[in-house]
Amino acid sequence: MSESNFERFIGIDYSGAKAPNESLSGLRVFMASRHGHAEEIRPDGARHWTRQQLFTWLADEISHGPRSLIGIDHGFSFPKIHFLRHALKSWPEMLADFIARTPTHEHSVENLRQQHRLRIESSTSLRLCETWTSSAKSVFQFDVQGSVAKSTYAGLPWLHLLRQQAKDKLHCWPFDGWDIPQQGSVICEVYPSLYKCRYPRADRGKDAHDAYATARWMQDMQQRDVLSNYFQPPLSAEERELASLEGWILGVR
Repeated sequence: MSESNFERFIGIDYSGAKAPNESLSGLRVFMASRHGHAEEIRPDGARHWTRQQLFTWLADEISHGPRSLIGIDHGFSFPKIHFLRHALKSWPEMLADFIARTPTHEHSVENLRQQHRLRIESSTSLRLCETWTSSAKSVFQFDVQGSVAKSTYAGLPWLHLLRQQAKDKLHCWPFDGWDIPQQGSVICEVYPSLYKCRYPRADRGKDAHDAYATARWMQDMQQRDVLSNYFQPPLSAEERELASLEGWILGVR
């Protein structure tokens, strides 16, 4: 079985608004099978997801569903300066430190921000993967159009909990390795601006189209038999070591 032979593709447009148990119109999920159309997935009995509901659904899908590639549009890590300043030696250590100090799985990002409980570096601090794009913003840059900061701070604890619960059924790329295992699901960071103009928007709103385009692009790349190439960006040994700490955006080459 090919390392990129996925049964399903799940695109998630994330939102860091409100509290973890409040429904969010900006939190959208689309899913496509190998050859089927990408369809929107909604929570049972509700119109919009909460972050708590999404975590529960993803954990169940990873544990009991078919092999999936999951793309979420929030930062999965921080620039190296964050690790150096807080003496963090690895990505798992950073996640554990973050959830202990910044429990945004229990409180809203804005509430903790007002209490000055967020560790925020300069808004000009970029990860290597962000410098390889024309428009990706720093995960520390709040309160601007297109900011990913609030989503990143809201999403990191859930990523930590998802990794704990799924164990070896989930590969967090590239932190668990650049090479994709032949079994289990894979979760990765995405940037919908890289893909969304390839596919007609139709009657979808911006958030829905971002999730749709993510699922479609991942499906499309597997159908073209080039998806594996995107898991191996052309990095030097030094760049790869840095990106193993800071993370990488699927599709940036």
